[in-house]
Amino acid sequence: MDEVRIAFTASEGDLAQAARERLAARYGDVPMTEAEVIVALGGDGFMLQTLHGTQALDVPVYGMNRGTVGFLMNSYAEDDLPARLAAAEETVINPLAMTALGVDGEVTRALAINEVSLLRAGPQAAKLRISVDGRVRLEELVCDGALVATPAGSTAYNYSSHGPVLPVGSDVLALTAIAPFRPRRWRGALLRKTAEVKFEVMEPEKRPVMADADSRSVRNVAEVTIRSEPEVAHHLLFDPGHGLEERLIREQFL
Repeated sequence: MDEVRIAFTASEGDLAQAARERLAARYGDVPMTEAEVIVALGGDGFMLQTLHGTQALDVPVYGMNRGTVGFLMNSYAEDDLPARLAAAEETVINPLAMTALGVDGEVTRALAINEVSLLRAGPQAAKLRISVDGRVRLEELVCDGALVATPAGSTAYNYSSHGPVLPVGSDVLALTAIAPFRPRRWRGALLRKTAEVKFEVMEPEKRPVMADADSRSVRNVAEVTIRSEPEVAHHLLFDPGHGLEERLIREQFL
């Protein structure tokens, strides 16, 4: 494993950049197109950025935390990196595909590893109609927003919105309301991974809504469709005993 071809990438922070320089000098640094593994140095936001940017390479990504939040990252250490990579456990996740139709008729498509969220973009609450697999399930949700989250993203915005934590490999998506006003007690639903969710924005001129896919934002949407994208697979590496499944379980007992 000493000859493994590693490509190092780092966020713009000084801590991450300094770590990249030291690790590259010690273990070598090849272009991503020639790498057997990519080591990402930063926080969770940078990990998501790296996964999006390298999805066409079919190369596993091993993160080390040099940022603030590190749920998707391993602990940072400079010694024995090849051995850690050889022993790492792999988790495969599929992103969500978002298709957003703007009020102006423009269509925007994006992928989201964590979640796709709809958020009110004005002073008044949003009004959303929700359909699942072509059938209207909720005629009107008055809320600050709603989101669809993957298991990998279920501990992020979804969890802070009181959504459920989903086990990795559960083939389930979380549909979660954000500050619902009516129906006041509605907190969302668990859906099959293959489900297609459509949000229709009611009164979009009076109650503007934006859509966000892993921080790629689209303003003034009229309709947003979300589904899992099985054709895209992200390969994450974790140290033994500290994989994504263990982290999701542990998060529920904090």
